[in-house]
Amino acid sequence: MEHDILEQITAWLDVVAAHIWTYMVPVLFGIGALLTVRIGFLQFRRLGTAIRITFSKRARSGEDREGDVTPFAALSTALAATVGNGNIAGVATALCWGGPGAIFWMWVCGLLGMATKYSEAVLGVQFRRKHADGSVAGGPMYYIRYGLNDTAFARALAAVFAVCGAFSALLGTGNMLQSNSMAGALQSEFGVPPLFTGCLISLLVALVILGGIKRIGAVAERLVPAMLLLYFLFGTLVLLKNIQFIPQAIGLIFSHAFSPAAATGGFLGASLRQAIQYGARRGVLSNEAGMGSAPIAHAAAQTPGPIYQGMIGVTEVFIDTIVVCTFTALILLASGVWTSDLQGAAMTAGAFSATIPYFGGAVVAGASFLFGYSTLLGWCYYGEQCVKYFFGIRITKLYRIVFICLTFVGALVSLDIVFLIGDIFNAAMAFPNLIGLMLLSGLVARITREALQRDPSLQE
Repeated sequence: MEHDILEQITAWLDVVAAHIWTYMVPVLFGIGALLTVRIGFLQFRRLGTAIRITFSKRARSGEDREGDVTPFAALSTALAATVGNGNIAGVATALCWGGPGAIFWMWVCGLLGMATKYSEAVLGVQFRRKHADGSVAGGPMYYIRYGLNDTAFARALAAVFAVCGAFSALLGTGNMLQSNSMAGALQSEFGVPPLFTGCLISLLVALVILGGIKRIGAVAERLVPAMLLLYFLFGTLVLLKNIQFIPQAIGLIFSHAFSPAAATGGFLGASLRQAIQYGARRGVLSNEAGMGSAPIAHAAAQTPGPIYQGMIGVTEVFIDTIVVCTFTALILLASGVWTSDLQGAAMTAGAFSATIPYFGGAVVAGASFLFGYSTLLGWCYYGEQCVKYFFGIRITKLYRIVFICLTFVGALVSLDIVFLIGDIFNAAMAFPNLIGLMLLSGLVARITREALQRDPSLQE
């Protein structure tokens, strides 16, 4: 009886998410294309500059500028939230439901998303404010409201974003999905009960988030590079073992980008519509460009100016989608596990286990745990800023307690339900933000043009 109810809920959520994203995909791509044109294809022309700025010594030093954390710590916090289980479980579900062609559309989402994330970071810094305790407040709720002249429409749109952002942080991909994927990976690999994992995750999250953005930024600044190095080190071994199949894997991505993928093995086949939709849905799940989450972290940076942090935002999406997601996709396709009956993080673990006996799956379980943990830290901060927008700093402690409790709950519920709830909340959060970005695209273009003329360090 209980199983039937869960299946009905999952089916209903799937229908709702599919309908919403039927409309959200063209909106997301359209706004990304508009911003790309308005900023003069900056994410392609200045990608080298963006990477250089991101990893410069200047980015690691606040130099007594306004803000709560260094630009690199802000990037690390944003990356902590984006480089999560969307890169492990999300890519696997994109292949499972959308076929190899979904990866192509994930790339499109990422390339256009680089312009979107750039614009979000620029506006986040441009319109940030201060809380009563002196900490910095920023994000879509502020740049929508004050960028659109604090009109009744702007205040309503900003409020919608803040409400959806808070719910997404508590119930969506930033919280319950992560603890669910972490619990699933540990259970499948080591037989650890989800109840135990939920308790452990909640405790570890509490130890960091109770210290606020400065502690989150400090932990993320060390955790993110370490977990990426771990994942790439062992993932490279998997690719080397299957190196002869990499050209075929790349061919599958392009051949199914514009044509249906036929059923094979445990893969049931996918239409072109499914490839586009799941590529976009999992792309947004992974890089969060357009959702409005990352500019909340970027707004806290002790940065020389808006465009400087915008460049760092470009690098964020490049690392997350073009590098990490592609890396995972090639592992899954080249190893052949994408046609198995495995789903989510278990599929990625299967690819590692088949190539690296005895401990390959353990590597994925460890990476899933670290990726998910970092995402929980970043998203707790995002949701906190959304509720602070309405209630001020007095709500902080209560919000953090609720977040920790729901982290525990997420470890115990169905994977499909959590993914679908996340898809719905992602869309609800992104919609008001994308409207704001469209209306403020001219301002972003002007800020960009003036900064490039004024600051030679932004040139190639």
